[in-house]
Amino acid sequence: MTDWLPWLLLSAPAVLPAGLTMLNLFTWARGRPGARFNGDVSVLIPARNEEQTIEQCVRSALASTHPLLEVVVFDDASDDATPDILARIAEEDERLRIVKGTGLPEGWVGKPHACHQLARHARGTLLVFIDADTALEPEGVERIASLIEDCDLLTAVPRQITITPPEQIVLPLLHLTYTAWLPLPLIHLTQDPRVLAANGQILAVRRSAYDMIGGFASVKTEVVDDMAFCRRMKSAGGRVRFADGYQISSCRMYTSTQEIWEGFSKNLYEGIGESPFALLGVVALYSLAFIVPYIALFFAIDAGAAAAWTAAAAVGVGANLLTRGALAGRYGHSLLSVIAHPIAVMFLLALAVNSFLWSRRGQIRWRGRVYAARGER
Repeated sequence: MTDWLPWLLLSAPAVLPAGLTMLNLFTWARGRPGARFNGDVSVLIPARNEEQTIEQCVRSALASTHPLLEVVVFDDASDDATPDILARIAEEDERLRIVKGTGLPEGWVGKPHACHQLARHARGTLLVFIDADTALEPEGVERIASLIEDCDLLTAVPRQITITPPEQIVLPLLHLTYTAWLPLPLIHLTQDPRVLAANGQILAVRRSAYDMIGGFASVKTEVVDDMAFCRRMKSAGGRVRFADGYQISSCRMYTSTQEIWEGFSKNLYEGIGESPFALLGVVALYSLAFIVPYIALFFAIDAGAAAAWTAAAAVGVGANLLTRGALAGRYGHSLLSVIAHPIAVMFLLALAVNSFLWSRRGQIRWRGRVYAARGER
């Protein structure tokens, strides 16, 4: 057997994402404090049953060091304490405006509809959409203003807050997925809509560019609305930047294993293009890069395999540890996320398969709503 085969199978798939991650850690745009947007800024928040997080989200926006014209919240028919919390804050700060939702129109997915309504009521020339579980840093809007100086749309990944072991193991894969497969500066440098990554937890867009592409009405049937919106912007000739939002905002995405399972299941399959072949490719790629080296090293040591196979497997594992260690150091991931890396990836792949099943069965569930398969919406 040729000497290069173990290196091709056990090392190369892990070394490539390690190299791209190192490149992205040094080049991923983060913005700068002190910048000012030349126009009025509206911070827009879609909210549906967000009593646990909405107060922190709204107050963090109102505390921005960058001047804001307004903070607008779309209350999407919440039946918890969200409306009461919003009413109390609105009495304290006249910049907060509340738009009441009355139900979801046929043919719309919930979040695009909420963002569409927010944009209709916003008066600013820069629209900053943030999720209701996201808290802006005081200088967050300043960094957004600096990053959008030479583009039309900015999307960014907040600092991810993880507390329970399931969160600490699985959620850091969000950063890995972004940094491991694409030189992220290319998203801004090329107009090709296929060269793209996005995160809807922070999405800022110039009003002129928003209107140019038809706003969120143009992606009203999309569960993965952030990718669809950014892709539409690129296709229309707009410039998109994908940024490191670690110093822009923070977010605790999910708080339990069930929330993680449902949250990722709703959008993973559509996020990779709703293609069974793409799903197979992702499963194969992630297995080769992040799981196989660990299995191969265990069996190589246990069975006394040839030195080349043992060495190649060790390099693959080392590349994985380097990747996860670098991400942990940069983004504050727990040591558990590094140690349990292959377990986390196996869980992610199970999520991808479940997302495929949800999509094919028309059983995409989120926030008390069920959506049909994409082609039937």
